[in-house]
Formats: sequence, structure tokens, C-alpha cells
Amino acid sequence: MITARELNRATLSRQLLLEREPLTVPDGVRRVVALQAQHPASPYLALWNRLTGFAPAELDAAFTGRSVVKATLMRITLHAVHAEDYPVFRAAMQPTLYASRLGHRFAVSGLTPSDADELVPELLAFARRTRTSAEMQAWAEERLGAEKKDAAWWGLKAYAPLHHAPTDAPWSFGHRPSFVAAGTGPVPADRAVEPQALRTLILRYLAGFGPASVADMAQFAMVQRAPVRAALRALDSAVEQLQGPDAGALFDLPGASRPPAETPAPPRLRA
Repeated sequence: MITARELNRATLSRQLLLEREPLTVPDGVRRVVALQAQHPASPYLALWNRLTGFAPAELDAAFTGRSVVKATLMRITLHAVHAEDYPVFRAAMQPTLYASRLGHRFAVSGLTPSDADELVPELLAFARRTRTSAEMQAWAEERLGAEKKDAAWWGLKAYAPLHHAPTDAPWSFGHRPSFVAAGTGPVPADRAVEPQALRTLILRYLAGFGPASVADMAQFAMVQRAPVRAALRALDSAVEQLQGPDAGALFDLPGASRPPAETPAPPRLRA
């Protein structure tokens, strides 16, 4: 059994919030899995809390060089993630992105998922170089007309594999976003779960946030609990089960660090 305080210290440790560590920006981002990036300053403050000697210019450079990318991912919000993690995270979230961004608002304008299948490759070709939001909306209007452009762009800017492109330093992103194609290949054309991608996301989540319950994992990426349970069964001995503070089931990586309950936890400024 793991106590509530032990669970707290395990998560703080994996999120690099017990003590700062001497990691590069890309390695630091990968260690914590993903950083909330709705506001331009948030990932900068998050890394300042976690990395020794962090300089904002290092994250500027990582965004510019695209070793760290900003995109719509977990919980349909903007996150900064390691570039190598983006494709598998995006694939694991296919059902969520499909349902959320090709849903009612997209459909009420008369557009269908089949329309999205046709539009996304054209959109990604247009975004091979950085495009402003205004340019993307003009692209949508040219193809669909003024009455459909807003709904189309609202859906496609999160559903299509697009990265937010840095526009200026410091903080790299202004209030008027620009976009560039992620370059990760074709987008799946349905809402099917990609099992291997989901299993990988679960392992990465446990490494960065574990131990965790099925509900924790499902909430992190806004995926259904049934596929999470199926993924855990498929992972078999790659994960272990613990008893949580409320006697519920928690899952973790075998041998993962779980500091003692009495480990000091210093104050941290959070965005």
C-alpha cells in the first residue's frame, strides 16, 4: 500500500519539483512528459521551477529548432512536448480529437468528417511554411466560403497535426498564433484507438506522474477508461499494481522511484 503522502512525494519527484535537476531543455520536457502552454510564459516558468540554471533563451532555441513543439494535445489544450513524443501522443489522442473537433460545431456548418479527410492534406501542404492564423482563415474561406470558414478552421486547427510556430522572443509566442505542419505523415481517418500509441502514452504518463489510477490516466488525455484498461492488460508485467490510500488500484512502472513520505517538499511557484 502507498500512503497519500508517499503518493504526493512520488509525483513531485517525477515532476522535478522536489529539487531542480541539471537537464537540457528537451530532456527536461521529456522527463515531465508535457508542459501546459496555453499562456506563452507557462512553460518557461515551469522549467525555471525544475531545471538548474535554466535560461529562457534555451527554450526559445528549442522551440525555434523544433526539438520542443507546442500543439493541441492532452485535454484539447496547448502543451509543449518533446518533438519525438508528439507523433505518438497525437496518435493516442485520435479518437478524442476526432470527436471534439469534428463534432457539432464542425457539422452544424454542413461539413462532415469526410470533408476533413479531404481538407487536412491540403491544409498541411499550405502550412509547409509558417502561416499566420489570418492566412489559415483566408485559406479556409477560399475553399469553403465565408459562411463555413470559421467552423472549419475552429475544427481543423486542433484536429490537423499542426504545431504553433514561435513568432518572437522572449516567450516565443504572441497572442496572434502562427502555425506550421507537424510533418508526421497522414492523419488517421476515423476515431479508432491506436493501441500501441495509447500504451506508449500510458507508460510515459506513469514515468512522469505515477503512481496513477485508470481515471487519472484517462483524464490526462481525455480518453475513455475502457481503452486505458485494455492497454494496461496488454502491458502486463511492464506495469505493476499498487493499493492506493483509499484502497483503490494504482498502477506504476516496476522499480520506479517513490521517495519516503518524510522527504522535504520545497515551495514552488506554479503557473
